[in-house]
Amino acid sequence: MSGQLPTSDSKETVLKMAGVSKSFGATVALSNVAIEVQSGSVHALIGENGAGKSTLMKILSGAIRPDAGAMEVSRTIYDPRTPSQARDRGVAMIYQELMLAPHLNAVDNICLGREFRRFGVLNKSKQKSLVEKVLQQLGCEHLDLNTPVSEFSVGEQQLLEIARALAYDAKIVIFDEPTSSLTQKDAEKLFSVIDDLKERNIAVIYISHFLEEIRRVADRYTVLRDGMLVDSGSLDGVTEKEIVHMMVGRDVDELFPKVEHEIGGTVLELNHLSGVDTPLDVSFQLRKGEVLGFSGLVGAGRTELMRAIYGLDVIRTGELNLSGKHVVRTNPRKSISGGIAMVSEDRKTEGLAQDQSIGENITYSKLSHYSKAGILNLSRRRIAVAKWMKEVEIKASSQDAPVSSLSGGNQQKVALARVLHQNADIYLLDEPTRGIDVGTKSEVYRIIGELAAAGKSVIVVSSYLPELMAICDRIAVMSRGKIREIKNVADWTEHDIMMHAVTTEN
Repeated sequence: MSGQLPTSDSKETVLKMAGVSKSFGATVALSNVAIEVQSGSVHALIGENGAGKSTLMKILSGAIRPDAGAMEVSRTIYDPRTPSQARDRGVAMIYQELMLAPHLNAVDNICLGREFRRFGVLNKSKQKSLVEKVLQQLGCEHLDLNTPVSEFSVGEQQLLEIARALAYDAKIVIFDEPTSSLTQKDAEKLFSVIDDLKERNIAVIYISHFLEEIRRVADRYTVLRDGMLVDSGSLDGVTEKEIVHMMVGRDVDELFPKVEHEIGGTVLELNHLSGVDTPLDVSFQLRKGEVLGFSGLVGAGRTELMRAIYGLDVIRTGELNLSGKHVVRTNPRKSISGGIAMVSEDRKTEGLAQDQSIGENITYSKLSHYSKAGILNLSRRRIAVAKWMKEVEIKASSQDAPVSSLSGGNQQKVALARVLHQNADIYLLDEPTRGIDVGTKSEVYRIIGELAAAGKSVIVVSSYLPELMAICDRIAVMSRGKIREIKNVADWTEHDIMMHAVTTEN
């Protein structure tokens, strides 16, 4: 690599990256990007989906090679060829999709690739001692070291990823959207762990679309837009509005745009519906032109309820009525033909065909527009796909690119484009803005409002209370598989919602 490093008199600077550029074919992912990070600090890396954040961090973590640029870690040249080389230099990345071996226990996962051996024999006692030490440092010594990590919660699995970084004596730990699948309690635990990492003089790079989280944990920031550095500085000297402007290149006056809509009669009704485990005895009505929110903790049964309505999970007892007609048995094919569309919470393994193209994913659920006598009109489909990619601002080299090549946020946009293309009457959106940048969230909220204004009905499952409070007409709160309360949004406060979410009453 070649490039001139920025100069700094700070003895605390642990990372310097300068002149970093990377292209994938004709697509420029990064152009002449520079960043400096100090030990004992949290540096927020901010930008829209496709801004280049993940590419920059993959270069830092040794997953991909830059086309140009120079890097230093602890004042020595840093040029990793593999993630293993990066870890050996003290750089650890914790991805949004956790990279654990689910069938192995905590010890085997933390020591994976760096096992202690003597004369070729695994020293299990030494490995266990190391793992116990790092878990104690993280305040999670209660974890059973012999249990397969698949049985741990998402929050506990994330702590194991952090423990692995500490076991490798990491100087720099990168977090990519770390709270996207965490409960509020686990998120607070993570923030405490990050505070502790700062106290130990470890540098943290924190990627998140939640500006309130960034304010909570970070000291400094760097904003990328379209692969280029926009600005860096102290968070104390910048407002959220200024950050958003830097991210999107324009003022976003309304993060939660209001679209006037009228609410009509009932289009979907559930009476005492129960699944195999959850949901339990759920009853509610969804009305024409309504945006109905579902809140609750992870595991409350919200996702299972959406899956039951759509036909992915079995309905054990109760009734589901669609437009006044009782639905005896449902499945996704019948749901689509009946005017129901769903965005799954699990886009990686369920919501999208990862190896298929963007165009195929957007149009799979409704190919009838382009089919005649079983033959697809591909040119007509390409025109439609281009329209939807522009509508939801999917950043990709072409519509033929596989979904797996996109960032997580752009994959979520493909999932949204698919259901919009379906032109349904009822939309079930399970965490629709997870992993999406601030500017695009605003567009998604506008789209939801416009769907309601067009007489469509929308259910939004979200763990982000400001989102539900801003865009919904009513909010239902679930706990332990049941709806605890459902009220007009004006009758809720965020405190009341959380109190109902944690209730233990039967």
